[in-house]
Amino acid sequence: MIGYLRAWYDKNFSDPQVVILALFIVIGTAIVLLWGGLLAPVLAGLVIAYVLEGLVKLLCRTGMPRLAAVIISFLVFVASVALLLFGLIPLVSQQLSQFIHEFPQILNKIQQLILSIPANYPVFPESQINEMLSSFNAELVKIGQKLVSLSLGSVVNAFTLLVYMVVVPLLVFFLLKDKSQILHWFTRFLPNDSQLASQVWKDVDGKMAKYIRGKMLEIVIVGITTFIPLAIMDMNYAATLSLFVGLSVIIPYVGAVAVTIPVVMIAWFQWGASPDFFYVMIAYLGVQFLDGNVLVPLLYAEVVNMHPAAIIISVLVFGGLWGVWGVFFAIPLATLVQAVINAWPSVSRVADS
Repeated sequence: MIGYLRAWYDKNFSDPQVVILALFIVIGTAIVLLWGGLLAPVLAGLVIAYVLEGLVKLLCRTGMPRLAAVIISFLVFVASVALLLFGLIPLVSQQLSQFIHEFPQILNKIQQLILSIPANYPVFPESQINEMLSSFNAELVKIGQKLVSLSLGSVVNAFTLLVYMVVVPLLVFFLLKDKSQILHWFTRFLPNDSQLASQVWKDVDGKMAKYIRGKMLEIVIVGITTFIPLAIMDMNYAATLSLFVGLSVIIPYVGAVAVTIPVVMIAWFQWGASPDFFYVMIAYLGVQFLDGNVLVPLLYAEVVNMHPAAIIISVLVFGGLWGVWGVFFAIPLATLVQAVINAWPSVSRVADS
């Protein structure tokens, strides 16, 4: 057994470049696991910097100096944040307040629907329906307790948001402005013989940049194209639902299924089995179809070259490790794993030869 392990070690780690790459992966994973919460503003700044770097490069290709391109891109970012804070968020907040006010009526409709099951479907006994209703009410009590705890922590959350609003834009500006100096500073700590690590990083860096920019663009496109038909049909909570539908694309496959449930329920409670309900469903499902079959292949043709099962497993694994950030970076992290696996055999063959 020891001889087998020694042979495996000599085959896979005899090359110093493989050891360097493994050390980078272990150190990076340990840093995120231990200080992921503290580094959340840095991760947010990196994501936004990746998005804006595409605009910076586009402006630089027109002959504009990088500093001017960075300033213009940063102003676009600040204007977008201002539009979000003073345009979308107040509207969503108003609709959420309306939803909380109308929530008892929705609950009453749900209870009436549950109580009507024995008459429409005699196969379900009344005792089972009452038990289901009791469980439903117990879950509502838990949800109410969670809402109270969230409201008590709103002051802390508001303070954290204010810190983010100051720290993250500053990080974004300096990450864009001093990109070459920062990369040069990091490369000082790399050994001279780190070709494999550099190769993997270049592959992942290019795919990660395309993925993050594509994901942000997909969120905006899906959110807007969902809002238009919902607003035309005067559906309740159109802006809030569209925001959630847009954000749902962060979680591949699972997000689309999860967000469809509230869309269907709210549309059903508003219109019932009427033509308006079916019109909204056709429009909504049309947006989902175009997103999955047109927009995603167009944005991620060179990035997401993985089986759907591998993507779902990546979301579950990295989401379980790092929460929201793990879900967002699940595909880039899976791409990193894929790049390492693809590069590893070539190094082993070199070592064997």
